[in-house]
Amino acid sequence: MSRRARRFLVGGLIAALALLSGFSLVDNWRHAHIVGALVHDGDHMSAYDEAAYLSAWEMALLQATAAEPDGEERQQLPAVDDRTYQATMALVDVTDDHGDAQEAGTIAQRQLNMRQDIDLYLAMLDRGEYAKAETHLETVIEPAYSRISTRLMQLRDQHSTRFHANHDIAEAASARLVWAGVVLFVLTLIVLALFGWTMRSHRRQVEAMASTDLLTGLPNRAAFTARLHRELTAARPVHSVPGITVLTVNINGFRHVNDQLGPHIGDRLLAEAGWRLAGVVRDSDLVARIGGDEFAILLRDLDQARADVVVTRLRDAFDQSFHLDDITVDLEVSIGAATAAADDDVSTLLGHADSALHDAKQQHDSFRRFDGTTAQDSTDRLTLLGDLRRGLTDASQFTLHFQPKIRLSDGSLAGVEALARWNHPVRGPVPPGQFVPVLETTSLIHPFTERVLDLALRQARDWMSAGHRIPVAVNVSTRSLLDATFPGRLAALLKTTGVPGELLCIEITEYTVMSDPTTTIDALRSIRALGVKTSIDDFGTGYSSLSYLKLLPVDELKIDRSFVTDMVDDSSSRALVASAVDLAHNLGLTVVAEGVEDVFTAQALSGLGCDTAQGYHFARPAPAADLDARFLQPEPAL
Repeated sequence: MSRRARRFLVGGLIAALALLSGFSLVDNWRHAHIVGALVHDGDHMSAYDEAAYLSAWEMALLQATAAEPDGEERQQLPAVDDRTYQATMALVDVTDDHGDAQEAGTIAQRQLNMRQDIDLYLAMLDRGEYAKAETHLETVIEPAYSRISTRLMQLRDQHSTRFHANHDIAEAASARLVWAGVVLFVLTLIVLALFGWTMRSHRRQVEAMASTDLLTGLPNRAAFTARLHRELTAARPVHSVPGITVLTVNINGFRHVNDQLGPHIGDRLLAEAGWRLAGVVRDSDLVARIGGDEFAILLRDLDQARADVVVTRLRDAFDQSFHLDDITVDLEVSIGAATAAADDDVSTLLGHADSALHDAKQQHDSFRRFDGTTAQDSTDRLTLLGDLRRGLTDASQFTLHFQPKIRLSDGSLAGVEALARWNHPVRGPVPPGQFVPVLETTSLIHPFTERVLDLALRQARDWMSAGHRIPVAVNVSTRSLLDATFPGRLAALLKTTGVPGELLCIEITEYTVMSDPTTTIDALRSIRALGVKTSIDDFGTGYSSLSYLKLLPVDELKIDRSFVTDMVDDSSSRALVASAVDLAHNLGLTVVAEGVEDVFTAQALSGLGCDTAQGYHFARPAPAADLDARFLQPEPAL
């Protein structure tokens, strides 16, 4: 039965109950009224019966007195006469009808009048006038008593008729009330049963909603983990978990689609992606949406080879374009797989699959399976993340080294690049190549970037106080730059440290630009409004679009060391560097060459018109004090 039909049925039954209860209430009131009338009529009947009985008794005593004037009956007569009069007077009190009350009053008056005739009759007996007394009894008293008795019986019969009529009505009303009670009881049971059924259905619906992703209609993370727990628990008594494999699937490029085309298109994309995934696996398997653009799949009773076949089908399902309204989108997926071991629990197995997915994305591959090496890497990464989180709360663990940027025209200091260094309290110095990529995959990159900027700006403030205006360049990750709050936090740091914006340069990569050009351009414009300069790092290694390069509000291009290192001996590298220098100058940008290792490379760059260079030929990254000693010493007096 549909939900709407249940509502109509329950509503109809409740309305019927209300109507039937109303009718029963009215019938109860009528029944009470009838019972009251029945009791009233019964009282009338009893009163008339008693009056008639006493009147007949008095008449019998009078007649007995005529036969035996001095007998016992003569002694009883006064008391019975008084009771008869009282009974007739009582009719007036119990009668509520005006006509009956008048009639009762007339009878009582007649009974009172009869006393004179009775007294006369008794006086005749006392004088011995027996014949005359008997005549008086027969001609005066008996007819009077006959009229009173007849009228009493008539009135009694009237009330008896009304009594029996009301009695029949009361019986019928009682029968109706009994049936109404039965029907009410049955309907109440039905309504209670339907209410319980509805509540149970509602509870099931709420439970289903709590375990279902509303966007895709697939199970959510809670339902997936509950099902995985049941599967692992059921398999554990036999000390093995045969063929339980978890796949985690991430849609590459979804964020770009959602940001550029809007959440409506993004939601439709997720819904269709869920349908495609569910269409590949068997009914006994489970597909769930466990995050924004992340799905999980539980495969049962499959060995690794057959599970890999399912992975191939999943990738093939995304080879077809997504047609969303008038927009066609082509996307790929990254998949991580983990097969359960005998002692794996839910969190461990999901963690293994997530680790494999992370490895696949890091390696720019579409699929990775969790193995022992991945396990160790995952453990090391989690340990490193914990150490980084604690290290960011310790002001002494992170410091900066600075590498000078040298003007090729005169060999003077043009600025420095700030490079983060982590001195782990147990492991000692940790290379940036080990911890920076880990930071970039988590939200820890935001406090880390803010820590580096704060240290760099405070050092620039110290140099300013010593009379040196040295621009400092800081690398900013893609996640930090695309964070909407970054320009505001940067402005606050500049204000706190008192460093003018032109002494800070933000370095970003080509990947940052191309991952979200619109947001990047907006962020760079907000940064430039603070007076901060911007630079594109590692230029030439990515896939920059010249059209975006023309639109970007940047001040500097940094040529990657991979082109600079062998430009003296490799004509192709030299030609690429020369083209980059000309392109930058034509766009009004300055050029910095990285990785200058010897004087010949420096001379070649100078010959091509490159503005600035940095590398081991000039100086290695070092603490600020070492840089001060080498580049900021005052000129000797002549």
